[in-house]
Amino acid sequence: MSVCTGASARVNLGAVARNCERLRATLGEAQLCAVVKAGGYGHDARACALAALEGGASRLAVASLREARELDDVLVEQWASVPVLVLGPVADGDIEEAVFCRREIVIWDEDLIPGLREIGRDAQRPARVHVKLDTGMGRLGTRDPARASRIVEAALAAAPDVELVGLMTHFATADELGDEFFGEQLRRFTEWAEPIKGAHPGVVVHAANSAAVLRDPASHFDMARCGIAIYGLDPFGVDPSGHDLEPALELVAPIADVKLCRAGESSGYGRRFVAAGDTHLGLLPIGYGDGWRRALSGEAEALIQGRRHPLVGTVSMDSVAVDLGPDPAALALRGEPAVLIGTQGEQRILAEDLARRLATINYEITCGLGARLRREIHRDGDRSVAPHLHS
Repeated sequence: MSVCTGASARVNLGAVARNCERLRATLGEAQLCAVVKAGGYGHDARACALAALEGGASRLAVASLREARELDDVLVEQWASVPVLVLGPVADGDIEEAVFCRREIVIWDEDLIPGLREIGRDAQRPARVHVKLDTGMGRLGTRDPARASRIVEAALAAAPDVELVGLMTHFATADELGDEFFGEQLRRFTEWAEPIKGAHPGVVVHAANSAAVLRDPASHFDMARCGIAIYGLDPFGVDPSGHDLEPALELVAPIADVKLCRAGESSGYGRRFVAAGDTHLGLLPIGYGDGWRRALSGEAEALIQGRRHPLVGTVSMDSVAVDLGPDPAALALRGEPAVLIGTQGEQRILAEDLARRLATINYEITCGLGARLRREIHRDGDRSVAPHLHS
């Protein structure tokens, strides 16, 4: 009997679209910018970008110019004019490409304006910029509101070769409910942005990430940049269903082989699992080479035929074992799918569950899924959807 030997991350584009519809409803008049950096948080950036746009997003955001390039072959026809914002720094040598390719970039240094003006003039299209005020994140952006305002004025003075598209900041503690620093950042940003918005109504003001959108409508402004929530993950790390979000990713591995493990026999490196009694072990073809972390050794479960089974022994690069129990009927489970993230029957395993066991966040669980792990792109079970979109 031959079985499929590869694990896969199954990504439901229908869920992505519905999550965007949910967020759009929460935002009211504000726009939704879908953040598809890091390969769409491990889901598949290109496929999820299109699903997000279908669900009501009007803009996209990535971390780098390289990630923006990866969207080129899908942002065609009706999506050709969708703005793509590069959130991270753009090297001096790449700014010309950004302008010619109509990317929007983030700036926090007035010394960039003369060069942007020259490039915009040569390209016969404006360099599109968002000015970033660092209100407390302590990363990109200027901490000085007066300097940020000077950059705004310099950008406005450089029109039509430079276009001031937006004013932005980023929250450090939006996902920490009850934390007071979130309100302090919101106050600092509002005090800076409101007068500029009043004088220039066309400028897009944006600050909120997924957590802020669900936490405080005052943070919505003209647009929100949502990442984790569009994939159906809880920005507060608890349970996405509490916010009517639908996880878009399932992690599934077939049981490649089943063998009897007698009492006293072991499995895996270091003999971290020694059978207390006769049992059957199933081999799952997934390991830390696929992003299934070694720290999950003996700390996770799999859903098989709607029941939970413990993963045992040390996670290796390419495989991990699951304890199927002593019943000889377990031998017939070869080829059965084992769900490592997702729902089967009445049971479910969330990325948030794994994150808690690893003392990390759900972002790291999905972003850490490796490139060799096959992505199966579908829409509500239709496996024929856009196979060319994933790599």
